[in-house]
Amino acid sequence: MIKILIVDDSVVFRSQIAAALASAPQIEVVGSAPNGSIALQRLKQLSVDLITLDMEMPEMDGIEVLKAIRQQNYKVRVIVFSAQTTRGAQKALEALEAGADDVVAKPSIGAANDGSSPSSTPQDRIREVLVPKILQFLPPEQRNTGNQKLSEDLFWLAQRDPNSETFEKLPLAGFHPSLIVIASSTGGPTALETLFAELPQSLEIPILIAQHMPPVFTRILAQRLGDLSKKECSEAKNGDIIKPGQIYIAPGDYHLHLGQSKNGIVLELDQGPQRNSVRPAADYLFESAAKICGANCLGIVLTGMGQDGLQGSLAIKRAGGRILIQDEKSCVVFGMPGAIYKANCYDDIGDLDFISKVLKNSSNKTTHKAT
Repeated sequence: MIKILIVDDSVVFRSQIAAALASAPQIEVVGSAPNGSIALQRLKQLSVDLITLDMEMPEMDGIEVLKAIRQQNYKVRVIVFSAQTTRGAQKALEALEAGADDVVAKPSIGAANDGSSPSSTPQDRIREVLVPKILQFLPPEQRNTGNQKLSEDLFWLAQRDPNSETFEKLPLAGFHPSLIVIASSTGGPTALETLFAELPQSLEIPILIAQHMPPVFTRILAQRLGDLSKKECSEAKNGDIIKPGQIYIAPGDYHLHLGQSKNGIVLELDQGPQRNSVRPAADYLFESAAKICGANCLGIVLTGMGQDGLQGSLAIKRAGGRILIQDEKSCVVFGMPGAIYKANCYDDIGDLDFISKVLKNSSNKTTHKAT
């Protein structure tokens, strides 16, 4: 059981969030607060495991609440609700830096305009996005009970024979890939910022990222990674030819694939069905990278919930490429890298400092060529 405190200045949203969470037997709403000051008082009075936190509130906004929570050493998880606007996305990334564990876009309480069913209610939309985010912080065996379906990060284990496929662990030392692809979800923006702040200017390998985030959020993340790395970083655009040394992020709500043209490797975007319950899905990016670059591809899987990236990592390993995963201790959630670890289809594992060193050692002066 995970105990929730709902913090939002809107009584409508507080009631909608509580109603959305009521159907999950593993979740108990133990209280609510209309502003940050009262939220901090509630933390002293209640046993709380996780807070859902609005960003825009009177008296203390979400950032101030987060800083106070971390300064006072409350051992609680925090999921931020942020408006799906440029300002909201900027505040969300600031919240992640301040110690939030995850961020979700605040849905409209009016008619659905997010691609969901027109008949869905606000609490339906909140439940769909929020419940999986909360359950990711429970041990896998507690995420579903009774007759509910197995959670995604356990389903593949139930279907796969662990002895059906084995892979040689290939050395990363001295490996200079022609392409780097990265998968990340919960905790990913902060991990990416840590890595890209240390990215060497001499690294001329194109880097493509599938980070699970809503539209607008990915554009702001691209700007931040560009500022940190001092390299060209942008959301991927359909039909663009990838360039050496440039960083591309899959736009929120779009899958990113790679294709081959006479002019080089081309970026392809689509809004096909979700895969692993997400869009963008890293599996599509990794699988297309395996086809295009084969043994010259390096896949990196960072912190995140679920198992997105597992099938793509298998494809890269089958093509002779290499896979590097973030270790459990340094992850916010060990779901995505954990699935690859359990499948034993990785070449090395380490914390962000180790991954940063691998990226530095991968630096070369060659231009990108497909195999």
